[in-house]
Amino acid sequence: MSTIHLIGGEKGGVGKSVVARLLAQYMIDHELPFIGFDTDRSHGSLLRFYTDYASPTIIDDYQSLDAIIETASEHPEQRILVDLAAQTHYPLAQWIAESGVLELAEELGISICYWNVMDSGKDCVDLLDKLLNQFGSKLNYILVQNQLRDDNFSILEFSGVKDRAIAFDAKVMTLKRLHAPVMTKIDSHSYSFWAAKNKDIENLNTLGLLERQRVKIWLNHAYKELDALDV
Repeated sequence: MSTIHLIGGEKGGVGKSVVARLLAQYMIDHELPFIGFDTDRSHGSLLRFYTDYASPTIIDDYQSLDAIIETASEHPEQRILVDLAAQTHYPLAQWIAESGVLELAEELGISICYWNVMDSGKDCVDLLDKLLNQFGSKLNYILVQNQLRDDNFSILEFSGVKDRAIAFDAKVMTLKRLHAPVMTKIDSHSYSFWAAKNKDIENLNTLGLLERQRVKIWLNHAYKELDALDV
């Protein structure tokens, strides 16, 4: 059975693309076959960092989105990874509703997992609440608490929204913050996370010894979180 992993959260700047890249690297390192789709027209991260595994998808084009389901149906041995750009929820939800995507996926034995990437702010809690109101138990949820700004998720904890999600069997993972200058250097060189933790002898501005060590520690923690989710 194929699984479609939708990496979303709607709000910009919460780290959706980092999570998509992390999942791609995790699948590569664990020899889990996958096919990627990137919906960001301006600077798609999967297309940039994992070119060999991804293709562009137009979020407001039904035929382009249809390819996600068709690919999952034709390649049940492959995981499908979809990096959703910010503010793409409405056209995605419209396609899901008007095309009967959830019903067809159930018929075909395709599982759909929505990775809701969040920072610690209230707006992310409100967006999660709307997502749960719209889809309820029809989706599988993973709440990604990204410590991008801080590690205090008390707004989410005391909102009751997290409890609602868990009542729908949502899983939760924590993504620690990678040292900002290291992430900046990774992005400036368009490194995959594999390339970031290994020495690039051809580049004079490669990551230093301790910078690579920080990437390894960050990846190790993230991989333990993903292991617990049984991706």
